[in-house]
Parts: sequence; C-alpha cells; structure tokens
Amino acid sequence: MKLFSNFRSIKYLLILVAAVIAAGSLFISDKLVADLKNEELNKMRVWAEAMRSLNSADESTDLNLVLAVLNGNNTIPVVVIDSKGAINSYRNIEIESGSDSLAVLMQMASEMRGNSNIIPIDMGDGDYLEVCYSDSLLLKRLSYYPYIQLFVVLLFFLICLVAIVSSKRAEQNKVWVGLSKETAHQLGTPISSLMAWSEVLREKYPADELLVEMGKDVGRLQTVAERFSKIGSKPEPSSEDLLEILDRVVDYFKHRTSEKVQFVCKYPKRPLMVRMNAPLMEWVFENLCKNAIDAMNGVGTITFTVSQDDNKAYIDVTDTGRGLAKSCFKRVFEPGYTTKKRGWGLGLSLAKRIMEQYHKGHIFVKHSEQGKGTTFRLELKK
Repeated sequence: MKLFSNFRSIKYLLILVAAVIAAGSLFISDKLVADLKNEELNKMRVWAEAMRSLNSADESTDLNLVLAVLNGNNTIPVVVIDSKGAINSYRNIEIESGSDSLAVLMQMASEMRGNSNIIPIDMGDGDYLEVCYSDSLLLKRLSYYPYIQLFVVLLFFLICLVAIVSSKRAEQNKVWVGLSKETAHQLGTPISSLMAWSEVLREKYPADELLVEMGKDVGRLQTVAERFSKIGSKPEPSSEDLLEILDRVVDYFKHRTSEKVQFVCKYPKRPLMVRMNAPLMEWVFENLCKNAIDAMNGVGTITFTVSQDDNKAYIDVTDTGRGLAKSCFKRVFEPGYTTKKRGWGLGLSLAKRIMEQYHKGHIFVKHSEQGKGTTFRLELKK
C-alpha cells in the first residue's frame, strides 16, 4: 500500500515540477518579449524622428545621419501615411507580384492602427505624418516560442509519465506471474499427496461420508492451483453458460458460510452463453462474494442480478454491507488497498485484471451507499 502511495506522490511531484517549469518559462519569455517590444518602440521613435528630419530638411541639412537611421531599419515593417491618408513610403514589407500593392499597404496600415502601433509626426502648418509599424519577425517568433516550449515540456512530461506507468505495470505483471506460478508449483506436491491419501482412505473406509467432502475439498485445491497456473499465460476462452458458473459459486458458498448469509439469484432465460475461461471467472465471482461477506460481517444478503443485450452480458453483485465512500470507487481495485485489518488487498485487483486483460470486459462499482451496501457491475462480451 505504501509503495503505491509513494508512486502517486512521485506522479504529483512530477506534475508540480512540470507546472513550475512551464510557468517559469512563460514568465521569462514574456519578460523578454516585453523588453524587446519596448526596444523596437524606441527604435521606431528614433526612426520617426529621422523621417521628420528628412521631410523638413533644406539644402544645408546634412542627411548622412538621417539616411543612416532610416536605412538601418531592416527588420521592423513600416508604413508611412500622410495627412491625406495616402501612402508616403513603406519599408520591410514584401508584396506578392500581381497583387494590388496600394490595397495591401492600406490593409496593413489599418491593422497596425488597430493594434495602436502608431507614431505621429508633426510637420508644422497642420501637416503631419503617421508612422505605422508592426512587430518584427524576430519578435513574433519569440512571442510564439513560450507556447511551443510549453507544448514540448508537456509532451516530455506525458512521455515520462507513460514510461513510468508502463514500467510500473510491467513490474506488477512480473510480480503477479512470478507469485502465481510459484504458488501453483508449491500447491502441486501437497495436492498430489492428498489425492493419494484420499484414495487409500476410500479403499479402507468406502462407506464414510466425510471422505466425499474431503474429495470435494481436494478437487477445490486442484481448481485453485489451476487458476494460479493460468495467471501470466493467455487462457483459452470457450463458450460457457454464465448462469451455470454462478450457480456453482453460489452452491460453494452456501455450504461454507453461515445461514445468516442469504443468496438471491435473478436470472434471465437459460442458457446465457458467454466466451470466457470458466476457472478464472469463478475466481472473480468468489472474490466478490468473499468481500461481500466480510463487508456484511457474516450477516446479510448477496444478490446476483444478470441481464443482457445483443452484445454484452451484465452481472450485478449486490451486498447489504457497510458500503463504500465515492472516493474509494476506483481505489478498491488498486493492489494493496484494503479496509480490513487482515488481508493483502489483492482480490479486487486480481478480479479487475482477469476481467479486463483476459476477457476484455469491465468491472466497476456501480452504486454504493454507506451503511446500506454496494453493487459491483461486471460486463462481458457475449
């Protein structure tokens, strides 16, 4: 349980680090863009002053410095409009051949005005010029850069998260497979011994009724060993009657639980054929029954409600136990999660694995109310 809690903490820490990196990147980039924008504004003010000097120059004015300033602008697009609204000059604007250059320049000037990128020049005697400009290509690229960088950071984070989750699942799979195979192997020898002793006892006491029950329990151990041996390998599904499997599970628990636990079965017409691996599906139903009995403290009712449509069969397993909080609906399927003082917290996790990985089905908490009970729903393809 502590391991999975630590994993969640690491995941949240990675999310926090990614958010801090993204926020810091956006802040620094916005600051750089603002500084560069102010620098371009100052350059345009100097350029506008040089334009005013050029238009008001006489024969004695030295225009070398003015022309140097005007020709020095090779990055910022500029459109100069006179007091009559006509185009006076423009710079750093490419116009496609065949297009109406005057219309293009007027459109661009209108957009620049709309962005408040205007520097007025008073020429005296009511005459004036308007220097309309827009951000340079470098500034525009720098403006887009933070969002591209944010996308790259998020993509990198998602790749890391997927890698961590995949690694975690692979590790879990190895643990599941190793534990299951070893359990099946360890059970094999004592089961074989018990089967041999059962045969010896039957020959010596053929009329003893207890030996019949002992034989059933030995068969039960064989079934358990077979289930563990199938974990980690791909079990072969076959067409089985779902209702017959449920009847076997109910019959097994009726003979091994208190009479205070009642079983109610609500079935459609028989048979209900579903492709499944019968031993593994029995394991799922048994885990749900065991959890239900524990949740009811050995007193209550377990109801199996089966329905179907054209494609799927639905099994609702309802108990009258203590119920679950909504925050636990997903957590109950996590390995190691348990509300009992004793237990590994692997039953529902195993049930989910069998349903989803081996049968391509689905299991979830359909409804639960604390103090009244819980309903688990299982969905299987027909």
